[in-house]
Amino acid sequence: MSIKDTSDVVARQGSEHKDRSEGHYWLALKLIPRLASHKKLTLVKLFGVTQLFHPSQELSSLSLSQKQITAIRAPDWQKISHIFDATQRCGSAIIPITDSRYPLQLKQIYDPPLVLFVQGNVALLNQQQIAMVGSRNASVNGRENAFEFAQLLANSGLVVTSGLALGIDGAAHKGTIAVSGKTIAVVATGLDQVYPARHRLLAKNILDNNGAIISEFIPGTPPKPGHFPKRNRIISGLSHGVLVVEATIKSGSLITARCAIEQNRDVFAMPSTINNSQAKGCHWLIKQGAKLVDDIADIIDEIELLPENGLNLTLNKEKKQTSEKSEKQNLFNDSLLASVGYEITPVDIVVSRSKLPIDVVLTRLTMLELKGLVATVPGGYLKVK
Repeated sequence: MSIKDTSDVVARQGSEHKDRSEGHYWLALKLIPRLASHKKLTLVKLFGVTQLFHPSQELSSLSLSQKQITAIRAPDWQKISHIFDATQRCGSAIIPITDSRYPLQLKQIYDPPLVLFVQGNVALLNQQQIAMVGSRNASVNGRENAFEFAQLLANSGLVVTSGLALGIDGAAHKGTIAVSGKTIAVVATGLDQVYPARHRLLAKNILDNNGAIISEFIPGTPPKPGHFPKRNRIISGLSHGVLVVEATIKSGSLITARCAIEQNRDVFAMPSTINNSQAKGCHWLIKQGAKLVDDIADIIDEIELLPENGLNLTLNKEKKQTSEKSEKQNLFNDSLLASVGYEITPVDIVVSRSKLPIDVVLTRLTMLELKGLVATVPGGYLKVK
């Protein structure tokens, strides 16, 4: 190529350089191979994200491989344009780390994603979040606990963040949606797909309820084992604390907990029976210093709430406590509840003790069961509180 031809190419590249958005350059930075995020951010501090990719930029003095220098001198702008098009097709936004919408919490971690792809309510990214994670093969009790605690946390004004996985993650998202709360799903694929596929409806429900789904992976990226630990650091990085509901010793949830510790986030763990192998990871975390959680107050007391969330929490908590206290006083004084013992009590005994009609007894026992004061067991009912 002649000197004139080379000059023409540089001039043409310089002209194209002016036409590209800042998002194009952040994607080009993201695509530089085998270079850690913090090193890429150092390059941006040295040159600026747009000037870094200027054809005349001097790079030889930097400790970069030839492939990395090539990726800077000649980015695959066609591929980057395709990423923009695919992002638009799946209804998501591209949010570079310099964007005002980028979550401040996530900027604090050692290796923040340079670019986030976001579907849904972008404003949630900077609202106060609590992460809920746990086993994919969770027990029924574990899923119920996740569902219930997600409801309580959402009602306290917190955004519930999880990973859209089966088991605990799914229960946490569903519990939040059930009380019209806000939830964020962080995924390990591109946003043009849903993994696992059986959570397609759940993903739709999250977006329909003004929630958000986010990823650091470009559209078309399939689920791979190595993507999930990366996803986990974002879940913990977005959040003020991580609640592990149920997890085995080898669970990926412990990776999230470790990320949380490294990111100076609070770690909470929910205990279970000693015979529940699905909870061994939680028990291990508690032994290592994680806060044992059996009530929402165990979490709220540790989190420094933002003013708007704190006000909602205080008002909701006081209102709820007053309501629950009054309701429990009425329930504990219920003559029917007094007719159920801490041993198995057959229905006919309850009828005999309470002197109420059988249909009334069954209806009121159902109400007490919904309130968690009695439990149905083989042979009758059992008082549990």
